[in-house]
Amino acid sequence: MCGIVGFVSHDKNKKKIIKDMAQLINHRGPDGEGYYTEGDVALGHKRLSIVDLSNGMQPMYNENKDIVVVYNGEIYNYPELKEQLEGKYEFKTNCDTEILVHGYEEWGLDLPNKLRGMFAFAIYDKKNDKLFCARDYYGIKPFYYYQKNDVFMFASEIKAFLAHPGFQKELNKELLGPFLMFSYTPTTETFFKNVYRLDAGCYLVYQNEELTVKKYYELKFQEKEEEFDVSVKRIEDVMIDSVQKHLLSDVEVGSFLSSGVDSSYIVSLARPNKTYTVGYDYKKYSEIDYAKDLAQKLDITNVTKLINKDEYLKVVPKIMYHMDEPISDPAAIALYFLAQIASRDVKVVLSGEGADEFFAGYGPYREIVDMGFYNKIPFFIRHMIAVVLKKLPEFRGRNFLVRRGEKIEYSYTGTNRLFSDKETNKLLSFKNTRKVKDILMENMRNYQNESPLVKMQLIDIQYWLVKDILHKADRMTMAHSVELRVPFVDKEVFNVASSLSEDKKINKSSTKIALREAARSVTPGSAYKKPKLGFPVPLREWLTEDDYYEEVKKTIKQDFVKDFFDQDYALKLLETACTKKDFTYKKVWAIYTFIKWYEVFFLNKKKKEDKNVSEELCVS
Repeated sequence: MCGIVGFVSHDKNKKKIIKDMAQLINHRGPDGEGYYTEGDVALGHKRLSIVDLSNGMQPMYNENKDIVVVYNGEIYNYPELKEQLEGKYEFKTNCDTEILVHGYEEWGLDLPNKLRGMFAFAIYDKKNDKLFCARDYYGIKPFYYYQKNDVFMFASEIKAFLAHPGFQKELNKELLGPFLMFSYTPTTETFFKNVYRLDAGCYLVYQNEELTVKKYYELKFQEKEEEFDVSVKRIEDVMIDSVQKHLLSDVEVGSFLSSGVDSSYIVSLARPNKTYTVGYDYKKYSEIDYAKDLAQKLDITNVTKLINKDEYLKVVPKIMYHMDEPISDPAAIALYFLAQIASRDVKVVLSGEGADEFFAGYGPYREIVDMGFYNKIPFFIRHMIAVVLKKLPEFRGRNFLVRRGEKIEYSYTGTNRLFSDKETNKLLSFKNTRKVKDILMENMRNYQNESPLVKMQLIDIQYWLVKDILHKADRMTMAHSVELRVPFVDKEVFNVASSLSEDKKINKSSTKIALREAARSVTPGSAYKKPKLGFPVPLREWLTEDDYYEEVKKTIKQDFVKDFFDQDYALKLLETACTKKDFTYKKVWAIYTFIKWYEVFFLNKKKKEDKNVSEELCVS
């Protein structure tokens, strides 16, 4: 696991620039570094040593040194690929990085399709003066790029661009609306103008100052007719295989552990020596007792931490710094502390991300069967009802009726939807030009004929999983120089999950039906059937307490906030959050986190020139 940076420009002092860029993401790889500079090209790498500790330094070259690679990730099928290539190419290490070098020589731009794992890499083809970069199928590893005038650059994290003299830092204000609707940045655009996220399953080629981006991997769901027991056995087999491959390491591997089926299943298969759990003083928000019980049954260690409200609030600016973009998911902060306690013992942890999206674990999925009678009403009637209800104040059941009267691919934003299009325009001090429908259709045009459940899963995988779940998982663990591995988010696991029929995923009483049954055979206790909690945080309660309330109110009332929000409306939401037991607190938290992110990257008075920015300056 590592951090990568690079650029193509006419700058003269490339060695200093590339080192400065790499230094800003030193947390991703404090064990070593390496650089390549020649002509207009500069590549940099920060290493976190996991496999083949004595070798594997990057950049890595072929024999002629005309193919150069920097890479972040793990290729789990590299032993098999190495067998295919050994007769043609000379291998000097046991590192998976070398597969990319010789794999590119053998397969060219088809290389990503051969890989099983998590990866973001850049290959410089010196003979053709071509830069080839790719990101894994599901976006586990991050990759950003910037292009303006005659400067092209890439990095694992946006903050690395701050060290390049050609980078012009500008706020992309138009993304504030989409952020409020999704609770994260749902586009390939970012909050920094001219900075883009290379999307999951995509590669880019930069050659002759021209950029081409292509998708090499498409999500496909194809139901397979088979008995329930057969499906369960296929899940068992593929999960055993995936977990074993994700345990490949020359250092100790630990695991995160909550009370739910996903992490419990991973831990029961992997049997690591150490597991890690966080919780809170509020009993209903803490999963520590459940985790300790499972760890005791498996005879493994469980290390825990209670997060108090003061440290939770204090660390928000640092979270925003590491995230690069605003994210209002409260679980991100819990994950930061979880990675912190794990980093004292291990460099690698397993985690259960991806199971809900692949195997259908979210509550809204059950609406398809719970309210099947309503779905039988002709769509045009449901749509007319939704149009009328949108104009009325909220009441119990209103949101469901509105959702079922809209096409899923036009309106579904997952389990964490915050503001509607209408509410967004009410809150913003400028007109929001981005609609939910337009954002979703960028990825959903080819899925119009899928079932409602599959459409929901496709949206959650392409948006929520990639741009929130895996984004925060990578950033919060890398903030502590820990590599996170996600055995559920695997190409072979998806091939099994995407072939399951609807009745093996949801019914009126449960979600992830076949997965839970597979977990049941190896998971002690009742974790296999426990309802999903998903890193619960007592934010609603904290906001009713004076110190939290005053901090949020003070933050919203700052003068510059008028450039973004109608302050009176924002303060009204805060008052509602303090008096009602609804989800308004999530909306208030989104406003608060955006403001704190903006302060870190655009207002910090202690910041000197952008090229001298460091973590300490950003979060002091």
